[in-house]
Amino acid sequence: MGAVRSGRLKLFIDTNLLLDVLAERKPFYNSAARVWSLCETGVCQGIVSAISFNNVFYIVRRARNTDVARRALILMRGVFASVAPDQQILNQAIDSDIPDFEDAIQFFSAQRAGADYLLTRNASDFPKTGLPILAPDEFLMLLDLADDDNA
Repeated sequence: MGAVRSGRLKLFIDTNLLLDVLAERKPFYNSAARVWSLCETGVCQGIVSAISFNNVFYIVRRARNTDVARRALILMRGVFASVAPDQQILNQAIDSDIPDFEDAIQFFSAQRAGADYLLTRNASDFPKTGLPILAPDEFLMLLDLADDDNA
């Protein structure tokens, strides 16, 4: 796949990475937090599906409470652009061979956004063609390689 291209990358962030940061889930927190930080500081453009807001709210509210869930949404809103699942994305997801409907929405939302990478801990759940799908650690290694090449 090679090192990351220069310029501001568009990263589509799967819901599981958002939850890794918000819930400080070990052992995934550190790499997910580094990716979140790259988006927060503007090094990369972070993009999520609008459905990630629903999912995060539901999971955080059940695990903690409504106030914590709302604060999580405010944090996300301040960092990530969102892609709404319109009719075309829903049709693509429904008609696709991707077994998990949520993953299908994420995948086609990432394509719609023109993402350079889709970052997830569940790369095997997504198609192997087209959009590069990486775990956060894999992406961070590529980014480190690109930095070494530019040094």
